[in-house]
Parts: sequence; C-alpha cells; structure tokens
Amino acid sequence: MSGTQSEGSSVPSRLTWGGSSLGGSLLAMLTADDIVPGSTPSYQLCKTIYLYHPLGMKMAEAPINLAQSQPREIKVPGAPDRVAEAFNAEWKEIGADKIIHNTYKQARIYGISSVVLGCVNTPSEKPIAPEKLATERLFFNVLDPLNTAGSLVLDQDPNSETFQKTTQVTTNGETYHRSRVCIVMNEEPIYISYTSSAFGFVGRSVYQRALYPLKSFVQSMVTDDMITRKAGVLVAKMEAPGSIIDRMMQTMMGLKRALLAQAKTDNVLGIGITESIETLNLNNIDGAGTFARTNILKNTATAADMPAVLLENETMVQGFGEGTEDAKNIARYIDRVRDMMSPLYDFFDPIVQRRAWNPEFYKAIQKAYPEEFGKVKYEAALAKWQNAFNATWPSLLKEPDSERVKVDDIKLRAAVAVFSALQQTLDPENKARLVAWVADSVTDTELLFSTPLVLDIDALRDYEPQQPGMGGPPGGGGEKQGGEGNVMPFKMGGAA
Repeated sequence: MSGTQSEGSSVPSRLTWGGSSLGGSLLAMLTADDIVPGSTPSYQLCKTIYLYHPLGMKMAEAPINLAQSQPREIKVPGAPDRVAEAFNAEWKEIGADKIIHNTYKQARIYGISSVVLGCVNTPSEKPIAPEKLATERLFFNVLDPLNTAGSLVLDQDPNSETFQKTTQVTTNGETYHRSRVCIVMNEEPIYISYTSSAFGFVGRSVYQRALYPLKSFVQSMVTDDMITRKAGVLVAKMEAPGSIIDRMMQTMMGLKRALLAQAKTDNVLGIGITESIETLNLNNIDGAGTFARTNILKNTATAADMPAVLLENETMVQGFGEGTEDAKNIARYIDRVRDMMSPLYDFFDPIVQRRAWNPEFYKAIQKAYPEEFGKVKYEAALAKWQNAFNATWPSLLKEPDSERVKVDDIKLRAAVAVFSALQQTLDPENKARLVAWVADSVTDTELLFSTPLVLDIDALRDYEPQQPGMGGPPGGGGEKQGGEGNVMPFKMGGAA
C-alpha cells in the first residue's frame, strides 16, 4: 500500500492498494493508518463520508429531518386567514424547506455553506429592490466551501472591523451583494484554527471529532462480513486413518466431505460412531462484537454532540407523546437545532412575504374585505402584516388528550373567572368585547367543545337587560328573566 498526503491534511488524498487507485473511496478510511484521534478531515474525505459511510448521511441530516418534521405555524394577527395561506403556498412553491435543508446540511458536512439569491435581470453585485421581488425571475443556489473558496477565509486581525466575520461571497469570479446571501457555519470559528474541509478559519465539520470512531465503524462492518461468511462453515470431526494413507482412503474422505457439503433438508448422511459434524463456535464473537459496535456508535454521537439514539436507529421504549427522558433530551436538542437554522428562515421569510402578498393578491383582499382594507394602501397593509407576522415551531413533545383536556379546562375556568370579575364594571362596548374574548377561548378548547361558539357582537352591544317588573316574553316568566339581567344572545355553530 502506498499513499500521498495533501498539504494541510493528515488524510491521504490518493491511495494505491494492490495496484488499484482508490482515491477518496471509503476503503481509504479503513486502510489509512494516518487517521488517529485528533485527525482533521479534508474536503474530499468529508464528501466521501457523507456519500458512502453508513453513518455519514445520518449524522448530517437526521437532526434537520427531525427539526423539519413539523411545519412552522404561521400566524398574521389582524389579517384574514388567506394571508397566512398565501404565505404557506408561496413557501412551498419555491421549495424553501428543501433549500434550507440542503444549506444547513452542507454546513454540517464541511463546516460552512451559503445560499445565494439570484436574479435574471439584476447583476449579482447589486441589491434587489424589495418591490421587485414579486415580479423578477428569482432562483436560489446553495454553495459549498469549494464554490466559495477564497472569499470565506475570514479575517484573523483582532483589531479589524471584520474580525472573524463573513463579509461577501464570491464564486467563479462573481460577487454577490450581502443582502442576497445567507452564510451558515456549523459551530463558531476559533482564532487561527484553519478548517481544511471548509478552506478557511471558519466552523467545523460534524465529522471532525468523530473521524476516528467513523473509521472504527468501517472496521466493524468488515467484522460483520467475516462473521456472516464464517457462520455457515461446517466442521467435520472425522476419524483419522492409519499411518499409511493410500489413494483410496484419500478419495473416500474427500467423497464424504463432498456429500456433507451438498447435504440439505430431507437428506440422510452416514458418519462413523466416533465422528461428529458441528458449526464454528462464534458465541464469544457475539458479545465482543456487540459491545464494540455499541461503543463506536456512542463515541460517534458524543463526538458529534447529538443523542446516540439518532444514530442507533432503535425505537425508543415510548414515543414522543409519553414524555420519556429520551424524548425530552431529543426535543431539547432539536429545539437547539431549530435555533441554529433560524438565520436561514429569517433570510427566506421577507422574500416569500413579498412574493405571496403582492399587489395583485392585495387587490383580491380589498375586494373580499372592502370595509377593512378598501381604503388602506398596499404598502401600509404589507408593513402591518410583516410586523404582525409570527412563525413558531410546534413542540415535538405532544401531551396525550387526557392531559390536554385538563389544561383546556383550567384555561376555560380562568376565562370565566375573568369575565365574572369584570362584567359588572364595563360599559356595553367593552362588555361585548369581553364576551367575544370568552367565546374565542371556548372555541380554542377543541377537545372540550367540538362546535365553535359564534356570537353576534353587534347585538351584544345594543342589548339592554330587562329590569325587574318590566315583564317578559309571552307565556309568563318575565319577572324571573328580568331578575337575572345578564342573559346574552348566542348560539353554537352559527350566527345569532
């Protein structure tokens, strides 16, 4: 075996084995003796691990897949439901989730990654006017460190304004304006710590600390292959012939071994009384192999700072809805991953807002809601929606319905208590608003009430309770009804 080592890397960039060039294949990891604890993976080795190593894709993508397993809950208070629906439709149309997934995935693979906003009619070095985002032909490209090599090295001057800060992205001699770029690093840069896989003093690959256990995992795969091949070996304990072995005896022993090799179910094989046929005893290998494989996975997860259960691919004793400790730890970890992905979502949100809430869409809103938006200008409504825009991640831990019913019951009791405390001190206008708030609280408790509570707010404002002695509806009972004095008209499931 012979190998050549690239400058700045302890991993051979070219390996020759048995006269065949392996280059950056997975076998190079197994046969590269230079990979020791503390070795730094190169760009090519990180790509090889992701493409070929059984744990490579899982380490890079499993946290992102779990973080994006639930869509964000988009709310725009004070706006019609169609506004949030239009945002979700445009988000899906441009494939924002996929682009974010690919960008953050490559940041985990290499240590840094970038997504750029391209425009057919606007040069890359110029910003795009916000009002043109809805009409221009836009595209998004995800750039890995090799595409941006040289432009994201980062300044190491402690007195510089750009000390360890990303400034601009250049690829193939074309520079992108800072407003059209979002750069993501896996971990923060360390002073004068060069990352070979990212070609700069930037973040680090998720494989860097786990490189040695990743190599050990490949060796465990070789062991598994050996056990599989040896598990079916039959050992025939035959009576040894005398000291003089003639050709016929050798032929007979060979024939007996051949019959043993060809024997299968329903066959009858005759052997001597003192002879026996057994398989290889691999009982000791089972304990050692399982122990080593488990430790390798745990070491890899520890090095990558992720829960081991994500790599072990084993089902938890109880699911996320049961609130087990494993589930809680994974939920906390995914919350941290979502926080680290937030710059990408912040980059896409205003772009999608401008494209979804375009002037044509706003004309349709004005037509559907003339009293509310008929006299409001587009820019004013857009600014109001953008300021009210709220995107939240749902929790991975889902409580069972029995517990959620208890929570809803407590909330409803609190709402009724607030109503009881304030109703006697409010004027008809504010009392109507208070009742509407209680109705909304009732509607939100879907597990308690399956039918929404809809009230006629205008009728509540004009409603005057009957006074004692004022009479009542035909049929009697007016005195009793007037004494209650706080009966409000409402109906379940429809307008009053």
